[in-house]
Amino acid sequence: MTKYDLHQKRVIVSGASSGIGRELARRLCEEYSCRVVGIGRNEERLSAFRNSLKNKELFAYKLFDVSVRENWENFAAELEKEGFIPDMVINNAGFLLPFARAEFHSAADAEDILSTNSLSCVYSFSALLPLLRRSPAPAFVNVSSASALAPVVGTALYSASKSAVKGFTECLALDYRGEIYVAGVYPGFTKTDIFSHQKRKTENTLVEKLCLPTDKAVKRILKKLKRGKTRIVTGADAKAMSFFYRLFPNLTGKAIRAVLKKSGLEIFKDVF
Repeated sequence: MTKYDLHQKRVIVSGASSGIGRELARRLCEEYSCRVVGIGRNEERLSAFRNSLKNKELFAYKLFDVSVRENWENFAAELEKEGFIPDMVINNAGFLLPFARAEFHSAADAEDILSTNSLSCVYSFSALLPLLRRSPAPAFVNVSSASALAPVVGTALYSASKSAVKGFTECLALDYRGEIYVAGVYPGFTKTDIFSHQKRKTENTLVEKLCLPTDKAVKRILKKLKRGKTRIVTGADAKAMSFFYRLFPNLTGKAIRAVLKKSGLEIFKDVF
């Protein structure tokens, strides 16, 4: 394991308008003096975020849909034209469909979540690899999910998309070992906008207890990146899911189902 120096790196962060992506961009700019290019679709949020930084010049943003391959290719061409050679790419953009059995989701839902959550990582890598190879310390980081470590009832499409990210990331780490530092991040429940697609309320003491504050999650992610970790699991729930699923795969899935069912949360109405 080789340590990775984050200081003064040139970093690209997708999903930078909120949640983990926003906090990653903030800390990279303010604590490590990195030059960060954030990717998102909400200009109002990205502009407000930039204005909130102590050193606004360290942050720039690009507006585009990460699920479209051509957008990444155009983005790479713009970066090269501007002379911005990234050292690290962090693919964080993604969303969670409402909790429900698979039958409640359409083919369009599947295409949307798979292209946004997983294919975007493939498009990103393909488009930005030529630029990354020109960095003296290239790094490629994909944010997956704890649902890729153990099955979570009511998240079939989301889990499929994040499991694809996991497999892609782990293969890249082997393919480019010694050339590019590749890491996968697996957060558990985190206090972000991930529940924004839910049609029902999520307020519940169980969710509150499980959710790790975004700043703490990001602090742990960056700490592990500096140590050169290739598998970064954050949150007590994610660590428990990872540990127990490897030992007791059948029992763990049933236990997660039982806990969520017992919660009585309205967001699981289409599951149980």
